[in-house]
Amino acid sequence: MTQKKLSEMTEQEIRQEIQMYKEKMRKAEMNGIYNEYDVYVNKTIIAESYLVDQEKIQLGRIYKLNDGTEGYFKIERLKGVFAWGYRINSDQPEEGLPLALLNI
Repeated sequence: MTQKKLSEMTEQEIRQEIQMYKEKMRKAEMNGIYNEYDVYVNKTIIAESYLVDQEKIQLGRIYKLNDGTEGYFKIERLKGVFAWGYRINSDQPEEGLPLALLNI
């Protein structure tokens, strides 16, 4: 049986997938397998990005980041579940961030 892509799932299926990832994160953390834990953190963020209402996103607007930093991000364009743009007060090149990392 092939796994459905997140883009093909219903909202309920995505929420179930997120719960499964969080359970795997918990088990990996309990067992001290931190590289596996990090993989499931990333999978959770991507899955949560599919639940973001893209209609609420305004190109050119600056959003606070939900990544544990005090950073801000200016969105230049959207591609799938990623916002492409620039971190404020950073000289880093353009980067793509999953929508779930933005406080929308």
